[in-house]
Amino acid sequence: MIKKILLTPFQKFVKTESLAGMLLFGATIIALFWANSIYCEYYENLLQHEIGISFQSFELKKPLILWINDGLMTVFFFLIGLELKRELLIGEINTVKKAAFPFIAALGGVLVPVALYLFLNQDPATSKGWGIPMATDIAFALAVLSTLGKRVPISLKIFLTAFAIIDDIAAVLVIAIFYSVDINWVFILYGLILISFLAILYYKKKFSFSIGIILAVIIWYLFLKSGVHPTIAGVLLAFTVPIKRRINITLFSNHLSTISDKILKASDNDEIHLLTKGELKCIDNLDDLTCEVRSPLQHLENKLHSLVAYFVLPIFAFANAGVVISLSYDFNFSLMINIAVSLFVGKFVGVALFSYLGIKLKIAELPRGLNLKQILGISAIAGVGFTMSIFIGNLAFNGDLISINSVKLGVLIGSLISGIAGYTILKLTSK
Repeated sequence: MIKKILLTPFQKFVKTESLAGMLLFGATIIALFWANSIYCEYYENLLQHEIGISFQSFELKKPLILWINDGLMTVFFFLIGLELKRELLIGEINTVKKAAFPFIAALGGVLVPVALYLFLNQDPATSKGWGIPMATDIAFALAVLSTLGKRVPISLKIFLTAFAIIDDIAAVLVIAIFYSVDINWVFILYGLILISFLAILYYKKKFSFSIGIILAVIIWYLFLKSGVHPTIAGVLLAFTVPIKRRINITLFSNHLSTISDKILKASDNDEIHLLTKGELKCIDNLDDLTCEVRSPLQHLENKLHSLVAYFVLPIFAFANAGVVISLSYDFNFSLMINIAVSLFVGKFVGVALFSYLGIKLKIAELPRGLNLKQILGISAIAGVGFTMSIFIGNLAFNGDLISINSVKLGVLIGSLISGIAGYTILKLTSK
């Protein structure tokens, strides 16, 4: 019972992420069509529309696209942090042996694309885009897998999710270290103090969602003003959330029995009926009891999955995928091709090669039920780097519209080729 309380069923996660991939695809198509239609001006005006608050000497106003990239994406990174903490403590990578294979695969999926990008890069001005081909878009990647149905074993989906989470965390660290400028260390210090205070509260079993939300907003604002991208605050906050509470099984079971008896006594018939006041009171007591023992991390993760999958990521895709495709429009074709090749070839070679070496050197073990041909298919799908790649591209070439549009188009091309190649390989190698 306790295991069920603490662990999220992986099948539910996969289902959510697969549908999210479909929504991402739909949002991308809408953005592309709108940006290249006669109504493109409305699309741009919508994204640049300023929203915010101001009173006295305080003002916080940003274009809508920055609220999406700096605000909504913080929620996405908070969820990634929750997932990583769960996986490290009680999930698929909670031991060195379990973590070795996806970790090695993720290492190859980070190092090789970066090295290939730098090797192919011809312009010193675009060298700062080296972080773009690093990460894998979990939602899009799982959406590709979902089209294969039962041909794909659950262990393959677990492997993909595990290494995608790891290289997304690597991308987060890269953002924090290399894509943050003009850092105000005083604001960072204040933010870290509040994060530490929150962690102490949770350690002392003083967990409160309302206090957590208030402090999270303040911490986000401090990181925003510090020069470090505020999404980093989301990851740090996630690691303060406790994964479990101490449970006295005997006492908990006795309370459940007591409430169950009260519900039976409060009910005056066995037929289907509207709940009486007595029954409602007993059920409220049951809800309070389960709230006291459920995992705060697991509860937040479950609540945020749908929000992120069905709202945050599609909105991000809609706001960032609107690339103007026109022969008369200026593109940096060298940058575009570099990114597409680094995503597809770099990810494919990196994940496949490092996975193979890990097995041959006996550093890691191939998960049960999988073969190397399936790993090749996953290696190709790893090149679907849509969300994180575009996000890093925006940070790397901030204000350079030609480069940003070239990045977006390169990411779209590389992700499309990777998805088709991975699907084809897995379809041919899976029964």
